[in-house]
Amino acid sequence: MQIERAVRIWLTALAFAGACERKHPQESPPPAPAPAPSTAGNATGCTLAPLPLRRPAAKRLVAIGDLHGDLGGTRAALRAAGAIDANDRWTGGDLTVVQLGDILDRGDDEKQILDLFARLERDAAAAGGALISLIGNHELMNAAGDFRYVTDGGRRAFGDRTAALGPGGPYARWIAQHAVVAIIGDVVLSHAGVLPEWVDHLDDINQSSRCWLAGQAGPATSPPLALASEQSPVWTRAYGLDSADCAQAKAALTALGARRMVVAHTVQPNGINALCDDTVWRIDVGLAKLYGGPIQVLQLAPEVKVVSGTR
Repeated sequence: MQIERAVRIWLTALAFAGACERKHPQESPPPAPAPAPSTAGNATGCTLAPLPLRRPAAKRLVAIGDLHGDLGGTRAALRAAGAIDANDRWTGGDLTVVQLGDILDRGDDEKQILDLFARLERDAAAAGGALISLIGNHELMNAAGDFRYVTDGGRRAFGDRTAALGPGGPYARWIAQHAVVAIIGDVVLSHAGVLPEWVDHLDDINQSSRCWLAGQAGPATSPPLALASEQSPVWTRAYGLDSADCAQAKAALTALGARRMVVAHTVQPNGINALCDDTVWRIDVGLAKLYGGPIQVLQLAPEVKVVSGTR
């Protein structure tokens, strides 16, 4: 099968990537081919109930980009969003916050952020709001045992990182409660963006990734297509670079019946910005310590605007 070939090439590339890629803060995926997304993965026998791809529009909606193990930056972004106070208590009421993945790697505070988010999810729901964490490529990479971007502090925090984050591990199971792609009202949110050829397979991508993380769809050496394909919604750079193809964005949004797409994944050195007549918003500002970027979040409702914060 094509997906099996993609995974074999992915694993071979991973074995040879090693420390050389650690030198570069902007990683690139292993050089696997882009198999047809119709072979979206095998979740047969998985007991996880599927998550709804589409959710109702939120009265107040804020999106936050990559956090990469920086607890201070995470707190500052949540405060800028109006979600928490100085004591990390949920103060957002009915606010919906969507974090677009890549909590893991590059910083020492990953475990603290995951624990904070797990508590805030419960507190937000109790207050009528929501904190939604999407799955990024670094969450899937860690489940596959790809620890190239783990810091020394990150290794110590988890102890046995493989046991914690590998398929079926306690933190992997928490991540498995979340989706790769979510559509809230007329806004499509994912870590890297949805290309037109993927729009009919988003439920499959969500479920196959979740079942694998939960330990119900194969071992770490059999990753889902979301990780194996460089064009997937956690890997594509189609919308993050200056050469972004607005025709692709328009086609994907039209097919999904949506108005806007929000992506992270590719650091924007000049902060949050929009292209394609403000239909594609790029929100990875490199707020983690490694990058030293600004604290910025994107408010999507009741009006669209960039909100800045301070550490």
